[in-house]
Amino acid sequence: MRRVPSALAVRPAVPLALLLVTLAAVPAGAGAGAGAASTRGAPTAGAPATSADPVRGEAARAVRAHEAARARVDRLRANDARPTKIEAAEQRRKEIRAGLWDLLWAAGRAFGDPVAVDPSGRAGHCPLRVRGDKGKGRERGIPPKNAGASKSGKSGKSGAIASGRSAESGSPASKGPGSAASRPWSAPTRDYWLSAGFAASGTRWAHRHTGQDFAVNTGTPVYAVGPGTVRATTCGDGFGNQVVVRHPDGYFTQYAHLSRIDVRAGERVAAGERLGLSGATGNVTGPHLHFEVRITPYLGSSVAPLPWLRNKDVRVGP
Repeated sequence: MRRVPSALAVRPAVPLALLLVTLAAVPAGAGAGAGAASTRGAPTAGAPATSADPVRGEAARAVRAHEAARARVDRLRANDARPTKIEAAEQRRKEIRAGLWDLLWAAGRAFGDPVAVDPSGRAGHCPLRVRGDKGKGRERGIPPKNAGASKSGKSGKSGAIASGRSAESGSPASKGPGSAASRPWSAPTRDYWLSAGFAASGTRWAHRHTGQDFAVNTGTPVYAVGPGTVRATTCGDGFGNQVVVRHPDGYFTQYAHLSRIDVRAGERVAAGERLGLSGATGNVTGPHLHFEVRITPYLGSSVAPLPWLRNKDVRVGP
């Protein structure tokens, strides 16, 4: 197995393949009620839930450390601190992120996470839009109406290349007036009600819920919350058909359980551009959209999505 240079102290005695088993709080769905959905608890392949807790704990600590480092950088910038101080804090944040990225990428490769092994979805024969069929199911650059309304009222260069890490600068579109990058951020769907929230616990999940669920009917349009580049379009695991988008600030958003995918890996998308249609693919009992915000493209690096959206001036829910 490839040796993973990491800022995290990973215990070598714990097989990396167990990490994703333990992390696999496969997304839950809506609660009881009309149109409700839920995700059954993730399979543990016969392994005790505590067998990989030390490794899972390392990832969780790295996520908290990264968010604290990000907040420190923001404070320094707001207070007009010395550039050298800001640069040092930003470098520390990037080191934490690089270590987390390498850890989860290696775990994903070992366990067969489609985002790590088949980001284009070609090997899994995912239901992707036919190339050139741009007129069907696409609404490029058109933010959804009432987007916030709801029914409820590191490593060296070689490591970076191998794991697919890239720089965090740059925008997928120009920043001029009316450009894709200047359009407001939006909710990932509309005509929804919020169901299972981030970090929810219960018998439906092996561990805490890793995202925010939006209860919608199958076939409801799903939109990119902001400008970015499609990182992955995959299928075949507990998330079913999913799209992962990388945004200019370095964060990733995930849209899971789709019935159809309307974009391809590598495409640039605008805020409000349709990525696909909601559904009930993967490990669910009914239709809903599972939405995550991640530090890396991989399972195990999620942060609370609703506060993150609020920071983008997006109101979700009542």
